[in-house]
Amino acid sequence: MKTTRFKTQIQKLGGMLLLVLAGVSASAQAPVIASFGRNGELVCTNLQPGTTASVEWASSVLGPWTNTWAGLDAVTVDSNGRFQVRVPMFYRVRGIPVAVPPAGMVLIPGGPFTMGCDEYPGYGEQPIHTVQVGGFCMDKHEVTKALWDEVYSWAIAHGYDFYNPGLGKAATHPVHTVSWFDIVKWCNARSEKEGRVPAYYTSAAQTGVYRSGQVNVLNYWVKWNTGYRLPTEAEWEKAARGGLSGRRFPWGDTISHALANYYGDPAWSGGYAYDFGFEGYHPTYNDGVAPYTSPAGSFAANGYGLYDMAGNVWEWCWDWYEAYGSAPQTDPRGPPFGSHRVFRGGSWYYFAVGCRSAYRGLYYPDAGAASLGSAWFWPQVSKS
Repeated sequence: MKTTRFKTQIQKLGGMLLLVLAGVSASAQAPVIASFGRNGELVCTNLQPGTTASVEWASSVLGPWTNTWAGLDAVTVDSNGRFQVRVPMFYRVRGIPVAVPPAGMVLIPGGPFTMGCDEYPGYGEQPIHTVQVGGFCMDKHEVTKALWDEVYSWAIAHGYDFYNPGLGKAATHPVHTVSWFDIVKWCNARSEKEGRVPAYYTSAAQTGVYRSGQVNVLNYWVKWNTGYRLPTEAEWEKAARGGLSGRRFPWGDTISHALANYYGDPAWSGGYAYDFGFEGYHPTYNDGVAPYTSPAGSFAANGYGLYDMAGNVWEWCWDWYEAYGSAPQTDPRGPPFGSHRVFRGGSWYYFAVGCRSAYRGLYYPDAGAASLGSAWFWPQVSKS
């Protein structure tokens, strides 16, 4: 379980130090604060020798004033009409301990972002709305066939079952042809294999770990801040945008085969004006043996350090599919029921339009395809 807040905060404990002097005799002249050092040493002069003064303090010039510090309520003025005392300082700056994201993962910072797009009415991406998500860690790369197999083998030996064993063109390519049910159970297996508390359970009691069958796990059956789990649709889009706002893709507004693995359909062939790639499958990875996936991390990362958030394989999300609302949301997890789960991110098989950060796909949770992979999983961190 990763529960450390990956965020540095600076806290100021206390307020501004203001000083006055009281209790001097009526015949004394006005006291003069000669110096106040960084170490809290106060030197005061122009006092009546042998009189008693007190040092008062307040957090505001308007008070209230107090002299409750021991040793400062009655200070004797020396023969030279001065005194020197050590005044307690009450400022301090403390850094919150910062936990480093696990190897192979990056921190997606919490905060608001604008979700959706109005470029294609009817695509289910409207209305544009504001969503606040908490911080979390995410794998830099899509789940490779090698990682899938490692966890899968452990899971089979520890009471898990899967409908699909998972396929992949090579060990370094993303796993594909895995269903939503397969992936949710795989998340739990990865958590248990690493000694973490699993996220998914078979009832609201959250006692029976989901390891077998096809269970439509409900939102309130999930321990959202433990173990590995699928991203919500909002979390996925926040991560995919990489800190950019209002742009088509994780890097900007145009796309080419230098930036992602997708099926090109540029404007000169009657396709998309923002597609500057070649026509057809990616020429580097079209070897005549489908699927034409690319090794995870073959293209530049987005602003958060995430690879392949556009193209290569579609990526399952947690949510059931439903139409957007216009109201601002905080950590939305989708509807409680539905018939299709959301997938995101485009694929080697599909056009540039599907690589847009706002594009939404939907599929039956018990199905898998060569263009649909396991994509992203992470241990959730406490909300910021």
